[in-house]
Amino acid sequence: MNRLLSVTAALLLASSPLAAACENPHQMDGFKTCADVEAAEKEGQFILYSTDPETNMAQYLGEFHKMFPKIATNYVRLQAGALYAKVNAERQAKQYLADVMQITDMSFVLDFQKRKGYVPYASPELAAYKPEYKSNPEGLWTWGVIIVAGIAYNPNLVPADQAPKNWKDLLDPKWKDAINVKVSTSGLQHVTWYMIREIYGDDYWKKFAELNPHAFDSYVQQFDRMVNGQDKVISTAQYSGYLQFKAKGAPIVFVNAPEGLTATPGVYGILENPPHPQAARLFMDWILGIPGQKALAAATALYSPRADVPPPAGGIPISEFKVLAPTDWDAFLKTHTQFVREWDKMTGLR
Repeated sequence: MNRLLSVTAALLLASSPLAAACENPHQMDGFKTCADVEAAEKEGQFILYSTDPETNMAQYLGEFHKMFPKIATNYVRLQAGALYAKVNAERQAKQYLADVMQITDMSFVLDFQKRKGYVPYASPELAAYKPEYKSNPEGLWTWGVIIVAGIAYNPNLVPADQAPKNWKDLLDPKWKDAINVKVSTSGLQHVTWYMIREIYGDDYWKKFAELNPHAFDSYVQQFDRMVNGQDKVISTAQYSGYLQFKAKGAPIVFVNAPEGLTATPGVYGILENPPHPQAARLFMDWILGIPGQKALAAATALYSPRADVPPPAGGIPISEFKVLAPTDWDAFLKTHTQFVREWDKMTGLR
């Protein structure tokens, strides 16, 4: 999939006592760690900043707490743009409140790396991850999940013979005022805008704008609206949302468009000056290890970057999708300002 290019290669690794990998990691139940587990338990808690829906976070953090009952888990959930703004505001005020950040926008991930906001930590679990799923140099951040998106519709409102079969079908005027998307602060939406624009050119999104799409922060909002009949179709419909809603019996059809499904990562990294450094290391090893990856898949219905972790329940192997993701992150990042400007104008947010 993605190949990290010169944008990350040029970044230097900040000096830190956490940077060096331990020679003899401890074997835990299903994963290895370089954390001092006793010290982590004495720290007594761990704080995650994340873009995941709260119910998802509560579920997988609950699995971590079951394994380490002496470590309380706390979290803050915000949309990616707001989360990144919060982290940077806290750093400027020299308030270091979070241990680990999970975020789904590579623009923010790489910008934060340039700002030296991550603490280097060479988890022993990194060996299971492909180079394109890790920072360069390794140990600053790692892909924890892969988020894929396509098209979805409500079959109670849209007959099969009238349903969209590909991304170009979404330009049909019949979807005016009946289609939704994600807001411009979504990394997944930026990737979708970028990749579909590469296939169909600038005119695609200009025509799409004529549909008056509704924009939402969360995929849960997108699917709720479609299931409730407020919208008929979702563009940039997360496959994970489809699996979760379908499992509850909701009327949804997912379209595996022939052009491909767009994809972006959910990235994890330890923040500068974490208040609970050993618990942060322990959590990173767990979340990147098989137990944490399985817990993530069960809670979020997202794909693991690890080849030894099965697809989420009800999902097909990711290898059966044609995945659309940037291969040149430099070029992708340079379009961020243009994307935000155009997307906010299209969705009425500017």
